[in-house]
Amino acid sequence: MADLPESPNALSVHELNRSARLLLDRHFDLVWVEGEVSTVSRPASGHVYFTLKDERAQVRCALFRTKAMFVRTPLNQGDQVAVQARVSLFEPRGDYQLIVEAAKPAGEGALLAAFEALKARLLEEGVFANQRPLPYPPRHLGIVTSATGAALQDVLAVLRTRWPFMTVSVFPVPVQGGASAPAIVQALERAAREDSVDALLVTRGGGSLEDLWAFNDERLARAIFQSPIPVMSAVGHEVDTTLADFAADARAPTPSAAAEQLVPDAHVIKQQLAALARRLMRAMDHTLIQASQRLDRARLSLKHPGEKLAQHRTTLEQLERRLNYAIMQMLRQKRRDVALLEARLERQPPRKSVEQAAARLESLDARLSEAMARQQERHVRTLEGLAHRLHIVSPLTTLSRGYAIAENADKEVIRRAKDTAPGEKITIRLAEGRVSAEIKRRFSR
Repeated sequence: MADLPESPNALSVHELNRSARLLLDRHFDLVWVEGEVSTVSRPASGHVYFTLKDERAQVRCALFRTKAMFVRTPLNQGDQVAVQARVSLFEPRGDYQLIVEAAKPAGEGALLAAFEALKARLLEEGVFANQRPLPYPPRHLGIVTSATGAALQDVLAVLRTRWPFMTVSVFPVPVQGGASAPAIVQALERAAREDSVDALLVTRGGGSLEDLWAFNDERLARAIFQSPIPVMSAVGHEVDTTLADFAADARAPTPSAAAEQLVPDAHVIKQQLAALARRLMRAMDHTLIQASQRLDRARLSLKHPGEKLAQHRTTLEQLERRLNYAIMQMLRQKRRDVALLEARLERQPPRKSVEQAAARLESLDARLSEAMARQQERHVRTLEGLAHRLHIVSPLTTLSRGYAIAENADKEVIRRAKDTAPGEKITIRLAEGRVSAEIKRRFSR
């Protein structure tokens, strides 16, 4: 064996791999590489390792956990994807690899171009002009979605929690693939034939652009636009937008958000009804207190002497007690009405009942105030008339016309001359003041 020349400048394996990595890092910036996913590995660390290949070559790829959490593309065996990556070399093994920064399904650019072109054409034709209001809440909601998807369960869970009184019909359809759009169109037509359905929700969960592509179908967009029933669309997540969303009368970012927009919260309605009942009770209590105070002031102002006036005061007190009793009866009846309304709220949709009850309560409050005012005014007028009549027949009024009243020493009124005796001291009451006199003589006539 011939002697080999000395190699004082020989590189170590580590140095060779380091140099190769630095050379690759300096030569390549971020690049897009397209191919088929193969040999996928997902260890507990959260990193994803796979091979990207085409018909002539393959390359190892590493998608680290900090980037993997932002990549929505599934990266399953056999998927065609495009990855944005840095070209590098794993020094310990000398493996050439791609460090993946982002990934998306291959061919997405062409799909987006087709989407924008169709969107512009349908917009010009007026297919996106639907602005019909959806009933709030619907009496009968039709849900067009997959019978086994998570979106349906999310919607039903929200509806059961917020508004369990509504009728719900599910029109099961595939929500992905070539058969999806025709099936959804047929479901919309079936729902239109059911007279009781007054609102429709077309929905599915999130996915890639290819997964959601059925909802960009031109036939489906036109079917939603032409539906005689108002349609809400909730396809994918907040960042996803489809032609079905544009054609619908309303759009929600997620299936759960759609359910929240379609129905009110029954617990909030119940709290509002209870607050209205409390306001009514406070208003009626305040009215009762004011009426009682007015009655007290009226009693204090009536100081004219006389037996009839005392009788009428007694009558007024009786009327006050009757008024208080009537008001308390009304309060008890209103409380019973509120209890019945709360019970009906638990059994059936309360929107219309709440509106009717609120209007009736306002009407009753106004009627009660008017009735109490009229009743008080009648009593005041009655007392004023009685006081005037008493004043007319009062002896003080007689005295003011020039008459006088004679009283004996026992302060008894002297009506006949024979009730006096000569020499008797008497008091004569005039309109203003009194005078003393002595009987000298008396005359029978």
